[in-house]
Amino acid sequence: MNYKIAPSLLAADFGNLQRDIVMLNQSEADFFHIDIMDGHFVPNLSIGFPVLKAIVEHAQKPLDIHLMILNPDLYIERFCKEAQASFLTVHYETCFHLHRTVQSIKKQGVKAGVSLNPHSSVSLLEDILCEVDLVLLMSVNPGFGGQSFIEHTYKKIETLKNMIVRSNAHALIEVDGGIGLNNYKSLLTAGADVLVCGNSIFASDNPFKTISLLKS
Repeated sequence: MNYKIAPSLLAADFGNLQRDIVMLNQSEADFFHIDIMDGHFVPNLSIGFPVLKAIVEHAQKPLDIHLMILNPDLYIERFCKEAQASFLTVHYETCFHLHRTVQSIKKQGVKAGVSLNPHSSVSLLEDILCEVDLVLLMSVNPGFGGQSFIEHTYKKIETLKNMIVRSNAHALIEVDGGIGLNNYKSLLTAGADVLVCGNSIFASDNPFKTISLLKS
């Protein structure tokens, strides 16, 4: 089964961020997942451009950037160019003109993703599904790490996978929140392609080994 593991740097040790980035470079992880929070769309602040610049300098794997911010259109070009994003994902809930936003991302030569909060139905993406490269399903309420996985996510993955097949789309299904060794296989069986793992990796006794187990 060809799937990707994207460790979330939100759960890394920011006092030793370069150390954790080097560890991820040497691990079997596929992407660096980076959550950008503005304190408005979600009740938290995270990584800004100065820290992002340091990540870019040391990361040797593709950057999967998730914008949990209002007015993402104001920053698309900057995230695409300065952050050298491979994937840039915006939230359906923050985009009044989602098609235009997706096209703006792709115009920069970056793969475009759309994220849905737990309460948002995958049916909302029916008219945009063929335009995006990735759909990120939040399996916790966005804003904080360490939350419990929302079980209804399995059904959303299955429904979305059927939509992708029926429409002959090619979007990857990414899932973020409460994912670890206890449930990752069930998510893959449901149809997930990319798993974002934070605390389950960085809070483990051996993050390097945990990533290897998630890839096994």
